[in-house]
Amino acid sequence: MLPALSRAGTLCAVMGLVGMLPWISGRDPAASLLRARMGEQTPTPEALAAIRAQLGLADGPWVHLGQWLAGLVRGDWGVSWISGAPVLEGMLGALAVSWTLMAAAFGVALCCAGLIALPVLLRGLHGRPTQTAGVLAATLTALPEFMLSALFLVVFSVWLGWFPPYGWQGWSHVVLPALALGLPGGGLLGRLLGQALAASFHEAWIASWACAGISRARIARAVLRRSLPALMPQIGMIMVAMTGGAIAVEKVFSIPGLGRAALGAASAQDLPALQAGLLLLLLNALAIGILANLIRVALLGRALTLGALPVTPPQSAPPDRRLWLVPLLVVLLLAGLVLWGWPRDPFSAQYLRLQAPGPALPLGADGLGRDVLARIAHGAFSTIGMAVLATGIALCLGLLMGMVPRLSIGLIEVTKATPPTMAALVTVAAMGPSAMGALVAVSAVAWAPLAAHTAALVAEARAKPHIAIAPVLGVGPLRLIPRSILPEVLAPVTRHAMLRLPGIALALAALGFLGLGARPPAPEWGLVLADMLPYVERAPLAVLMPVAALALLSVLGVSLAALLRR
Repeated sequence: MLPALSRAGTLCAVMGLVGMLPWISGRDPAASLLRARMGEQTPTPEALAAIRAQLGLADGPWVHLGQWLAGLVRGDWGVSWISGAPVLEGMLGALAVSWTLMAAAFGVALCCAGLIALPVLLRGLHGRPTQTAGVLAATLTALPEFMLSALFLVVFSVWLGWFPPYGWQGWSHVVLPALALGLPGGGLLGRLLGQALAASFHEAWIASWACAGISRARIARAVLRRSLPALMPQIGMIMVAMTGGAIAVEKVFSIPGLGRAALGAASAQDLPALQAGLLLLLLNALAIGILANLIRVALLGRALTLGALPVTPPQSAPPDRRLWLVPLLVVLLLAGLVLWGWPRDPFSAQYLRLQAPGPALPLGADGLGRDVLARIAHGAFSTIGMAVLATGIALCLGLLMGMVPRLSIGLIEVTKATPPTMAALVTVAAMGPSAMGALVAVSAVAWAPLAAHTAALVAEARAKPHIAIAPVLGVGPLRLIPRSILPEVLAPVTRHAMLRLPGIALALAALGFLGLGARPPAPEWGLVLADMLPYVERAPLAVLMPVAALALLSVLGVSLAALLRR
């Protein structure tokens, strides 16, 4: 009953918070609704009073929340405050669109992950398991979905004319959004799968099977089955992100998906539509999380309950010193970029609009005539510093909550279902758009994948013989957790957190891109991308440089993670 109570309690708490969103924002819901209905005309007291009387806004948030829950029990999800139409039908249609996009994007991610992990599998089957810096996976992970969407839109729709640029009328409209969503997810999944395969090839049963003459094809299937259980929570998380977290992609391609519909409802303070959209997102994430957990348990089989999982021996050999060349080179490139642009002024508009690159202006000027190189260099400190801080907070919270999975499972699943954009909407409502608000919003959701990974590793650690027998020998949890369980999960979860570092940086940049993070004229990389995105055809170098900087940050994270070997 504890996991069920955890899920139900967390879901109720989140929905209660969403129900209070129009009131905690400090803005008058009636004024927001009048602007949504009538445009920017000045609201009169009579019009505001009529809206409050019509919707019963004077009753307060708790009465509205109670009425909405009572209607939900009856199957009535409410009507839109803007259009007056029932919200359920429209949100279900948007969910079907998001599911279609998720399925296509996940297919792209699986193909990409398979190509990335295939060399690790082949080397392991031939007795040569090696460790790589994962440059390709890191680069794919670092590509922002909204930036890929813009580039694909320009190249494949505008320049080449191969695919339609906007809309959702057929499978030709699915290709570009699916690629934009699937490639970054495939890079992350491929890196995690490669690490899991490399760890499985170090287990003792591999040598026993090879000596027994078992075919390589059968060993490959067994290694995949051994590696997949710990990845199932991450696969579920990637699928959830492709359903509800694709707001920027849906915005660029004008796709009527659930995330875009919920974002529009939140912007207009259409509370019934927002509640319905968020509830569908949460239920979808809970279903995906439960399915992923069932698949993980089925793959582990009886070994999970019998304490018979094989033990991965520690790798005592020191890592190849040549692996330090990659992070060192990346640090030098980032430092060189910062030093190159630091003496320059990132705020003054002293050049022509979109001035071409030249000796005095290496990367050109933005749409306001500001030095792009200076803005990227000065924005490195805020972007990287905030990403590192948010990653550290997420790692600590993930380890803490993952150690008590039965108690925190509901919070983990609901938090995984909440894209940073949705968390930012609540944070912005309370704090206003700011860099600190973006940091709080991203940290509030970034810990959940790490907690899910920790919980899966804790379950496997408890099933290993030397840990399963410890309580019988009188070892209590206060001694067992820090001495036996935590060392089993700390290194892989830390590597996972470092893999998450570029994603967190991208989430912060995406919030700046959507206007929910740092405010102009701050030289934050998300704002730089947002400012230059309308001019991608005229000034492509100014758009690609922030993406290249994020890619370098991602390569640095995963290359350092490759060196954290036990």
